[in-house]
Amino acid sequence: MESESPHQLNVIFVPYPTPGHMIPMVDTARLFAKHGVSVTIITTHANALTFQEAIDSDFSYGYPIRTQVIQFPAAQVGLPEGVENLKDGTSLEMLGKISSGIIMLQDQIELLFHDLKPDCIVTDMTSPWTVESAEKLGIPRLYFYSSSCFSNCASYFIRKYRPHEKLDSGTQKFTIPGLPESIEMSPLQLAEWIRAKSAYSSYFEAMFESESRSYGTIYNSFHELENDYEKLSNSAIGTKSWSIGPVAAWANRNDERKANGGTIRDLEKEPEWLNWLDSKKNESVLYVSFGSLTRLPQAQIVEIAHGLENSGHDFMWVIRKKDEDGDGESFLLEFEQRMKESKMGYIIWNWAPQLLILDHPAIGGVVTHCGWNSVLESLNAGLPMITWPMFAEQFYNERLLADVLKIGVPVGVKENKFWTSMGEEEIVRREEILKAVVLLMGSGQESKEIRRRARELGDAAKRTIEEGGHSYNNLIQLIDELKSLKISSALAKSKLDD
Repeated sequence: MESESPHQLNVIFVPYPTPGHMIPMVDTARLFAKHGVSVTIITTHANALTFQEAIDSDFSYGYPIRTQVIQFPAAQVGLPEGVENLKDGTSLEMLGKISSGIIMLQDQIELLFHDLKPDCIVTDMTSPWTVESAEKLGIPRLYFYSSSCFSNCASYFIRKYRPHEKLDSGTQKFTIPGLPESIEMSPLQLAEWIRAKSAYSSYFEAMFESESRSYGTIYNSFHELENDYEKLSNSAIGTKSWSIGPVAAWANRNDERKANGGTIRDLEKEPEWLNWLDSKKNESVLYVSFGSLTRLPQAQIVEIAHGLENSGHDFMWVIRKKDEDGDGESFLLEFEQRMKESKMGYIIWNWAPQLLILDHPAIGGVVTHCGWNSVLESLNAGLPMITWPMFAEQFYNERLLADVLKIGVPVGVKENKFWTSMGEEEIVRREEILKAVVLLMGSGQESKEIRRRARELGDAAKRTIEEGGHSYNNLIQLIDELKSLKISSALAKSKLDD
């Protein structure tokens, strides 16, 4: 910013436009600004609108943060105006156009790097080209990894040793090499680009390779959750790393209203869902949500509905309108009516104030797609999870929750597939769903232990971002290190000038 002092650290953040990547990076940028760093977030207009209110609020409190908007090439790639985020893609073709548009932003971003003269750039893992940008400018590039340390380590060792290639079938199990614990997966649970060489393989390889050429890695995780894997990522991948999460809880901690709708009792009028939750016993309701990118086939929705109903446990289910059409809509409307009459289930359409719901004492567990933001939000609320991974690194996160932390109950998903290619054979049956719900929400000893461990991690998530906590100290240490680099660089330059 124009008014910044010559000693102030100036950092640019470039988020990738999909919620699982963008939300935690914007929260991280806000944390940097709240600790005195001058921050610029580069993004497109429609994406900026999704978080601008928080940025404006921070700026009004005196934090040095701003958004620099660039033009998304909608017309060039054949998209309607305002479609600039992967969550807006409703078909494979549309997702391809959005991805092409994102790649075309590179020249505009490069120009801004040159004009804004940052001391450091923090860019998403999906922008490997920014390693060269940072080298040209003679500044550090920090690699922002938007998932768990565990998933990064697991992926690294699988790419390095390729244990899945030694097996005869896609459902056979292999042990992931290099990890401190014995963790098993099957080849079908790996992303398709790892299983078989494809056009995407070189893209992902370049992305991961750029980490080893970066100054370091920022994780939205915390010491108490996966310290062994943070250490392993340092030693195996060979770059420094800083776990500074959970960033959403930290960035929004002192705000009068949480980023997605305030605290429950701030609501001007008590919504129907709140009245419904208030009528339930503590820890008796299962919250079901599959994230912003997933579209479920109709057959799967039917199985979920029957599995939840047959479990006998109360539930709250977030369903996207795009998940169903035609017969699907009539089935769900009948199901919703039946649940209203029995008071056993509550359906929220399209969007839910998730943080508020998870904080409600009636919520006792979560069904999650194992996207890292949702995992951390559930953890922060001290809630155990039924794990239902879909694609990308979500199957690694499932293993972390179920095998390492022992706070997750797998529903039994066999194959890593994006929703656009999901077929009848991948459907999880109602019997499996019922079994997982009964175990997670039951009153047996195993169920109680799962819940106890989740509560302990929830307490640790709150402590780590307090002054003196591990994540707090890591952020301060990272900022101090970047300041020292700036000073050293300035001294070296002045000696050269002399």
